[in-house]
Amino acid sequence: QVQLVESGGGLVQAGGSLRLSCAASGTFFSINTMGWYRQAPGKQRETVATITSDGNSNYADSVKGRFSISRDNAKNTVYLQMNSLKPDDTAVYYCNAAVRIWDSLYYYTRDFWGQGTQVTVSS
Repeated sequence: QVQLVESGGGLVQAGGSLRLSCAASGTFFSINTMGWYRQAPGKQRETVATITSDGNSNYADSVKGRFSISRDNAKNTVYLQMNSLKPDDTAVYYCNAAVRIWDSLYYYTRDFWGQGTQVTVSS
């Protein structure tokens, strides 16, 4: 019904930069909040950054000033620009979208997740 496809992960040295992309496709009415989450080995998944449909963003304290989230509503795509990367940023990064769907009689909102993309920061 709705697919989220992430790209842009990889291996980078500490201090380097990466840009993640996540494109939504399928049949839906609109996308509300989109966000990036990450999960490091042995740790719980945590919120990295979120952005509403009108561009209001929030960041985890650990990435403020280094990461920037943005979105292109026309392309149903969310981005995460990651600068000054640290080894502690190493994790699988997941895209999430709150998607509004029309089901013939009513609207409903459902969360969708991407498959995840590995980000590894070497020291």
